[in-house]
Amino acid sequence: MSPVDFVGDLLNPDLAFLPRALLMAVLCSVVCGVVGTHVVLRGMAFIGDAVAHAVFPGLAVAFVLQGSLVLGGAVAGIATALLVALFAQNRRLREDSVIGVFFVAAFALGIVIISTAPGYAGSLQDFLFGSIVGIPDENVTIAVVVGLVLMTVLFAFHKELVAVSLDRESARALGLPVTRLDLLLYVVVAAAIVISVQTIGNVLVLALLVTPAAAARLLTDRLGPMMLLGPVIGGGSALVGLYLSWSLDLPVGGTIVLVATAVFLLAWLFAPRHGVVTRAAVRRADTSKRPPVRGRVPSGL
Repeated sequence: MSPVDFVGDLLNPDLAFLPRALLMAVLCSVVCGVVGTHVVLRGMAFIGDAVAHAVFPGLAVAFVLQGSLVLGGAVAGIATALLVALFAQNRRLREDSVIGVFFVAAFALGIVIISTAPGYAGSLQDFLFGSIVGIPDENVTIAVVVGLVLMTVLFAFHKELVAVSLDRESARALGLPVTRLDLLLYVVVAAAIVISVQTIGNVLVLALLVTPAAAARLLTDRLGPMMLLGPVIGGGSALVGLYLSWSLDLPVGGTIVLVATAVFLLAWLFAPRHGVVTRAAVRRADTSKRPPVRGRVPSGL
């Protein structure tokens, strides 16, 4: 299918679900691209994966009770983050150990809860791998509102979150509430994951958070451009991934992730300053410019 045919399908009234799917894919990718910048800066990839597991019981409860998936997932993510923050105060255990215990337990609880619903097998597959073409209009509206709120929160606390990401001890010495900012970021990550689960699934949602931001990190050394490149890469990957998925009859979530991964690999190879190929070319150029080293003549001769 050519891009022109794809645009024609987007404008086809009989395929109203397709532009809705495109909106959700791009929206979630852009939001995760911005949130993922903080995740990558702070080395929180493991925590992002854990939060994705933590929201699952809330999604399951909301599904069983026919309630709001966004509200259910947010409550579960926040509650689990608070538990981790509480138990992590015991210095006998490292924070990553506490995270591993609670977030995996939360995911297991979600599986048990959703198994009580009739026809849970298909629902579980939708939660794990996404169901972008079946997203109702009201969930799109909720995702747009939540996305705008998250962008506003990140903008309002930008300096504080960056300060904690770069140097926690200096931020604490400056009087910043580091623990509260950690919880705020956990909540933001949880909310971004909740609105994205329907698009790409619980299993793959971490890729939306990490991969575009990691590619942007390779392409620039400055935070501002990185926070712009992350959502651009994420949104572009969603657009191209949905086009390829629709054209080749491939799973949407997996295709979007593979496109984003391809962008990351290209950045890893050809980034202007940090690409593997680029650095090798610079080293060869430097070597060729050096004057040849002449051998010394022994003084005894």
